[in-house]
Amino acid sequence: MFLETQTPATGGLVALILPFVIMFAIVYFLMIRPQQAQQKQRQAMLDALKKGDKVITIGGIHGEITALTDDTVILSIADKTDIVISRSGVGSVKNG
Repeated sequence: MFLETQTPATGGLVALILPFVIMFAIVYFLMIRPQQAQQKQRQAMLDALKKGDKVITIGGIHGEITALTDDTVILSIADKTDIVISRSGVGSVKNG
């Protein structure tokens, strides 16, 4: 009787790696890709801000943009009451 050394079959390696590839593809298409699209949409909204837009901050403060720079936004939230917030602190733009 001779002892034979067996080399692992390449089909076994593929069968081992294939589930991981499939799981990564599912995670990519269900989680990563939609999140990237949402980030692009949010960045486009922040880039399109202009004086006179009515916005809602992430904290829920409603106001109108009176001035803005690259990093900050000045909101008028009441008569003679302005606040300075970070541009990224704008949550959404109100329609109308």
